[in-house]
Amino acid sequence: MKAKNLMVSTLLFVLIMSGMALMADRVTGAAIQTLTAAKVAEAPGNLDDAAWQKAKPLEVPFEGKEKFAGKKASVTSRALYTESDVFLLFKWKDATQSTTKGAWQFDGENWNRLEGDEDRIALQFEIHRINNFATKGCAVLCHGPAGATMKEFKYATASAAEKGDLWHWKAARTDPYLSADDGWLTVAGEKTGRKDDAGGGGDSRNETDDKTKPRYMQDPAQKPSFPGFLLAEEAVEITDHSDFKKGDTLTYRMPKKPSGSRGDIKALSRYADGEWTVMLSRKLDTGNDDDVAFDSRRKYSFAMALFDDSGDADSYDSEALSLEFGR
Repeated sequence: MKAKNLMVSTLLFVLIMSGMALMADRVTGAAIQTLTAAKVAEAPGNLDDAAWQKAKPLEVPFEGKEKFAGKKASVTSRALYTESDVFLLFKWKDATQSTTKGAWQFDGENWNRLEGDEDRIALQFEIHRINNFATKGCAVLCHGPAGATMKEFKYATASAAEKGDLWHWKAARTDPYLSADDGWLTVAGEKTGRKDDAGGGGDSRNETDDKTKPRYMQDPAQKPSFPGFLLAEEAVEITDHSDFKKGDTLTYRMPKKPSGSRGDIKALSRYADGEWTVMLSRKLDTGNDDDVAFDSRRKYSFAMALFDDSGDADSYDSEALSLEFGR
């Protein structure tokens, strides 16, 4: 009799615990980490502002994909907000500072393209609900045929009713303008579902029509606004390539000044002691339909990706995350 009662009690305990786990999964998502934004009266002025101490740090784990498969990374994340703006601070280890997405180098006779990419951090929010994104993150946004390689997959939503907001900080292409690229996500077109927000920005390629050498250089009459980078607005066409010496290098991807909705996200960054520190900020509500409008009374699903001198699918990805606003 005692054995029977023990068996019944054990069975009830298992059923109760299973039910509780199921309810927790339905309400909050399984193992969903929450980044809580602390409210402050004044915006943080820099990466080391004392206001950041009011924000509880969240250590977010990342899993490597493609060439980073089997590797792990982590990003210490903090968030603040004021009556009008939201601020996100990220810190992560990176042994190499990669701020050149391709470059030209002169060998004394010919120009050669150098290999190399950039360090990046990307955030994906929901504008209109994306099915299963709240629990599965960016995994639901990769679409491709069964058995295909990741390079054949498209990054997109599954339907036109779903819509995402993509924040993309790029060490080579947006950092010189102290910004992050602001885009949005919809169903896939020919190659992807990623779209640029309304306005200007992005970058252009520094190459001649035959793609054998660079077409532009820094305007000698203008001091570089961001030394080491060739901004499209400060570039002039090269009239005589014989002026260059062996070993001279020029940027291949020239950042363009962001404007309009595409320029909504401001950024500050620092690379020191093998670590990136990046702050992103934006108005809570930009008034643009290609941006998520944050309401401090709600929670928002998001996910992140890291790129280490890499592009395309060679990244470190987080699981689904939640952003909430403290009182």
